[in-house]
Amino acid sequence: MAVLATVVDQGSLVAAARQLQTTTSAVSQQLRALERDMGVTLLHRSTRRISLTPAGERFVEGCKAMLAAARDAQLQLHRLRDAPEGELRISAPVGFARQLGPALAPLMAAHPGLQLHLEVDDGFTDLVAKRIDLAVRFGRLPDSAWVAQRIGAKSMGLYAAPPYLARRGVPGTLADLGRHDWLALRPDTSPFQTVPLRAPEEEEQWLRVSPRASSNNQLSLQQLCEAGLGLALLSPDDVDESVAQGRLLRLLSDWRLPTLPVHVLTPQRDAQPAKVRHAIEALRQVFTA
Repeated sequence: MAVLATVVDQGSLVAAARQLQTTTSAVSQQLRALERDMGVTLLHRSTRRISLTPAGERFVEGCKAMLAAARDAQLQLHRLRDAPEGELRISAPVGFARQLGPALAPLMAAHPGLQLHLEVDDGFTDLVAKRIDLAVRFGRLPDSAWVAQRIGAKSMGLYAAPPYLARRGVPGTLADLGRHDWLALRPDTSPFQTVPLRAPEEEEQWLRVSPRASSNNQLSLQQLCEAGLGLALLSPDDVDESVAQGRLLRLLSDWRLPTLPVHVLTPQRDAQPAKVRHAIEALRQVFTA
């Protein structure tokens, strides 16, 4: 059908063959096969010209429309590949949602055809079922078929509420830390957590703690810490307001504490559309900065 539309558009089999980058014989064979399948003659051919039969005149309009629709679909695919547009569906943890907006604002402003849908979820969402284009995750990743790219790391600080420190004292050594209650971000059921720590001018040491309380949600962990239940490793970006208002105090600020690796996850695909590529780059720049 595309060959017929091209022949009519070009005016001859030779010109159509040139346009389709094939031979005149191949074009003629395609037309004969089409007429055989349709059971009707579509073209009158001579050595110098072609003309449509009445049936061919009616049939070729549908062929031209089909070819135009195919070209439009191809154009749309190129636009998706080359320019961010359409709905971008992102999954991110609760604690990171407030930073995601500023990170993607320049991208959204530069591309009016791009829309954003945000799924806030601390668990490992089924990306395919929810049609997620991109998921942001922190820490250790479970085995999966998703494609992971590391885009940076998130610094962490040790925090506690003033009432808790008034009761239990301010830790200053590794031994002190071992005697305190700990709160942990724990996506699994492990009863222990191992924390790498390094005091100034000392080698790195590992502290094994059994959390007094845990959560799979960073915001809930922060709320437990503010309630005075113990010490917690939290992101300074997430707790700056609580520190400014005196609900939390940062401890051992001169110690080197663990960082959380940051990954973006995408469903198993060979090529990512422009909206995903640009979003990944925007997030990477945030963590690089």
